[in-house]
Amino acid sequence: MPPKRTPTNIRYYDDEDLKSLLNIVALNGNGYKISRIAKLHKQQVVDLVHQLNTDWDNESVQLLSLSGAAMKYDETAFSKILLGCIEEMGLIKTMDTVLFPFMKHVGMLWQTGTIDPSQEHFASNLIRDRLIVEIDKVVKPEIEKCMRFLLFLPEGEMHETGLLFARYLLKKCGHETLYLGSEIPYADIEKVISAYQPDYAFIVLTSLNLGKDVNRIITKVMQHVDVPLLVAGSLIAEFDILVKDRLIPLKDVCGMVGFLEEL
Repeated sequence: MPPKRTPTNIRYYDDEDLKSLLNIVALNGNGYKISRIAKLHKQQVVDLVHQLNTDWDNESVQLLSLSGAAMKYDETAFSKILLGCIEEMGLIKTMDTVLFPFMKHVGMLWQTGTIDPSQEHFASNLIRDRLIVEIDKVVKPEIEKCMRFLLFLPEGEMHETGLLFARYLLKKCGHETLYLGSEIPYADIEKVISAYQPDYAFIVLTSLNLGKDVNRIITKVMQHVDVPLLVAGSLIAEFDILVKDRLIPLKDVCGMVGFLEEL
């Protein structure tokens, strides 16, 4: 794919180039050799990828399809892919194999300047809306021992996808939640803890710019909570988390589901 050049001869790739590259990656990842793809016309590539899109269990294709829809701000296409995955695989598997990898992929593209922040926000808000719908669908079961969870994101963390998913899992398991959302000031946490008296506090850390500070943030949160703290999110899987009393790191979706189901 030859690059375009600015008047000062600097190479660059536009959105159409990136969409074409995503299509090529999708085909190559599903057994098409680069030499074969190179002989195809652009529309043939698009048609083949469209055929792959109907295979909802093909996580890599759905991830790339979501990326393409986000780049085009195509709400209809994005929502159709998202709903198709959930209907075919269920929300838990969709989160584990499609949406969390997609959000990580989009975050990397944003960090490198490949996509605009508006495209990341577009995708995140559509996922947020779908998660809220899925939470509303859950019929909370009656359980013998119902626990109370305080869910929030500390200062500097604004990505709610993982926290909303935690709320979904907790409701599905029959527990109570108080959901505060993103960027809660540390000064407010103790007041809420005192008033709500949860059995656990739950935070999710995913913002790449917080990576180097992840242990400092966890320590600061723990200074304001006097109950066990559950911590999930991609940063927990990627960085070494210091062992602390009352700290329960959940490194992946299986860890989250397993811990909550055993309570």
